[in-house]
Amino acid sequence: MKLDEAIDFQVRWAWYKIIKMYNTEASNYGLSMAIGQVLLNIDKDGTPSTKLGPKMGMEPRSLTRMLKSLEGKGLIVKRADKLDKRMVRVFLTKEGEVKRKLSRDTVLHFNKFMRENISKTKMKNFFEVLSKMNELIDNNDIYKK
Repeated sequence: MKLDEAIDFQVRWAWYKIIKMYNTEASNYGLSMAIGQVLLNIDKDGTPSTKLGPKMGMEPRSLTRMLKSLEGKGLIVKRADKLDKRMVRVFLTKEGEVKRKLSRDTVLHFNKFMRENISKTKMKNFFEVLSKMNELIDNNDIYKK
């Protein structure tokens, strides 16, 4: 099999280009794609810090470093949950809300551009294939011997 015929190569190559594009745009605002992703996953009413990692596929240590950095930049604050003091919730600051909106607008612009330049049928097929791949990976031990 040629490299460019491998499914994982095409997915990884496209994702690499998307990351590079997002990072280039985000750098105009002092952000990165990773920062934008975290900001987009914080709810208005705060999000438990333990829920952020699984939502974004981040390891706890990486998330801890990221949250510490965002707190240092004044984009988030951490507060104990009002009902369960053992739980820490992450909230956006005013500046965090501004940066979240920039991140959201960037993602929406990318999606709009792709949908304007790829037919509805191809987009539907694309999502069906990715959904099926995720289902197959989740429900099967592909390398079971």
